[in-house]
Amino acid sequence: MANRHLARSIVLQTLYEWDFRKLPASVIADILKRNINEFAPGLTDSDFLHNLLESILSKKKDIDRVIEKAAPDWPLDKIGAVDRNVLRLGLFELLFSDKAEVPAKVAINEAIELGKTFGGENSGKFINGVLGSIYKELGEPGKDAAPRRKKVDVPFEEMPIKKLGGAVVYARSGNDIYLALVHDIFGHWTLSKGTIGGDKEVADESVEAGTKRKIKEEIGIDIDIKTDLGSNEYVASDPEIGKLRKQVHYFLGESKFVPLKLERKGGLDDAKWFKLADILELNFYEDILPIVTKAINLLLKK
Repeated sequence: MANRHLARSIVLQTLYEWDFRKLPASVIADILKRNINEFAPGLTDSDFLHNLLESILSKKKDIDRVIEKAAPDWPLDKIGAVDRNVLRLGLFELLFSDKAEVPAKVAINEAIELGKTFGGENSGKFINGVLGSIYKELGEPGKDAAPRRKKVDVPFEEMPIKKLGGAVVYARSGNDIYLALVHDIFGHWTLSKGTIGGDKEVADESVEAGTKRKIKEEIGIDIDIKTDLGSNEYVASDPEIGKLRKQVHYFLGESKFVPLKLERKGGLDDAKWFKLADILELNFYEDILPIVTKAINLLLKK
């Protein structure tokens, strides 16, 4: 089922990009293909993604009308793009999917988790409120059904570990200090990072060397690592091996103030330099903000 959750995440990402950029329907299959190649190249249940996406699009008008009735205080175009597309995905599964395949509670819980992961602070509550009201209108189907037996999760300590390296990249221009940030398609500014030692030719590289290599690949600049900023760790799902621990080590790295060249790949849509004074007004993920704040404090002391 981890594969299905990952598949829903990719469908959501595809819907978001298509919706946010106001692209024609003719390109959405290409967006999905790119996202599969980027985020789940070994996914075995690709038919589920294609069928889910096509089905949501075919029912989009009906689903949007349901959203408008269930959330009358929130015009559809005023709902955040992530929340709007989570609702479309969740409502399709709640209203139109095979209940033996996707029980109502599973559809709602999956949508809530997607909202919490990719939306804002109140996305989970908002999505729960909309889908919960519709679920009640439907008569709470499956309420008394015996719960499915859940797979036993692999203990945290036994999960495989994937190491990544990232950096708060800064440059000086005149009297100003700038930070280089990348923007993902879910509306967050974040730090450039990548997998360390993923290829045979770099299997034995250090975290510092791997981080410098990935920064160069992703935003096209060379950096000189100055300081260790610490690490973040989170649990993610891999389509082939299931849950794993991603450990991201961050550094403070200096670069020349030169144009950034974002690598063309799914997930990121922009890269920019920002003055220090403007940084904390940006939309960051909660686990990234402390790293950025620590880096800014170090730079201001110099």
